[in-house]
Amino acid sequence: MRIKPFIAVRPPPAHAEAVASPPYDVVDTDEARALIQAHPWSFLRIVRSEAELAPDHDPYSAAVYERAAANYALFKREGYLERADRPAYYLYRLQHNDHQQTGLVAVSHIADYDEGRIKRHENTRQATEDDRTRHVEALNANTGPVFLTYRDQPAIDAVIARLQQAPPRYHFQTADGILHEVWEINDEKTITNLFAEVPMAYVADGHHRSASAARVARQRRAACENATGDEEFNWFLSVFFPAGQLRVLPYNRCVSDLNGLAPNELLKKMDHIFTRDAQGVPTPDSPGKVSVYLDGKWHSYAWEIPPAADPVAQLDVHVLQSRLLGPVLGIDDPRNNARISFVGGIRGTAELERRVDSGQAAIAFSMHPVTVDQLMAVSDAGLIMPPKSTWFEPKLRSGLLVHELD
Repeated sequence: MRIKPFIAVRPPPAHAEAVASPPYDVVDTDEARALIQAHPWSFLRIVRSEAELAPDHDPYSAAVYERAAANYALFKREGYLERADRPAYYLYRLQHNDHQQTGLVAVSHIADYDEGRIKRHENTRQATEDDRTRHVEALNANTGPVFLTYRDQPAIDAVIARLQQAPPRYHFQTADGILHEVWEINDEKTITNLFAEVPMAYVADGHHRSASAARVARQRRAACENATGDEEFNWFLSVFFPAGQLRVLPYNRCVSDLNGLAPNELLKKMDHIFTRDAQGVPTPDSPGKVSVYLDGKWHSYAWEIPPAADPVAQLDVHVLQSRLLGPVLGIDDPRNNARISFVGGIRGTAELERRVDSGQAAIAFSMHPVTVDQLMAVSDAGLIMPPKSTWFEPKLRSGLLVHELD
């Protein structure tokens, strides 16, 4: 991997907890508005600036990006963000109960992304990619890191463990019980050389952020008469976590209606497609199973896992989509069909019950999580997972480290 240290725009330690915010894509506008009201220096004012405009305002209007840029300048002017005086790498450790993971924050070269050394497993939505591209251009910065993973490297693990012995620059716990710690590190040569031996990395989370960074770099290279490839806009903010440390939660599904079927009719169809377990439970305990919440009750189904020759066909989310959601419930394109919604596993099965019981959805599907090995197998085969297949937890906070493009 081609990486380098960067001059970060970051909050002073005293303001880190106030500035740090959830990523832009895990809260909706109403949730962002409430968080901003409670935390007036939240970085959500920069990554979800439409929350400061009228509720009926177009979230993709020019005013949204103008407000984001104005807020970014305000945070710097008021001392809530400041530019570091030298390039550096950073370590970012997250801990939740007995789970802990530590990643290296660096900037990656766009060539690794364009030439396939940074592998993808999802397609992007055009509207979201356009939005993030306009956001990068408006701020001249990557405001959130692309979450990358790589196969475990004992030599890297040993160096990162040693570097965490020093006191961290940031140390705070968020309301969800996650401890966030960040170290600025100065062993640049060792880190650069070690990652040069990593043959590839995988986008775990941040397909839209990486796609938008690549678009901006291409546009700027085209406009630069004597581009060398070393310009700062060719690099994008990344955090590298070893695969063995990651925790993947399920990405569950809700559908707003039964496509004209009565509940008992749908269950009969499912009995012909899958094998019903006599005991319905809210959470499937292994791959090849799904739990279905319908009409106030949980139903459990299983199927034989397809052969390993096709890594996408093995995924539970693919089986559910290809055998039931598409042909029976009419969810032809889950990326764009408004009748399906996706619920991160961190919200638990109680959220699925709430949505169905309230009438917000007609049926909910509780999935078994995809594994990191499955993600890598799909990516290595050059294939694409169904949308919303993986939910990584804990989530990185935005606003702790920003990369400016010049």
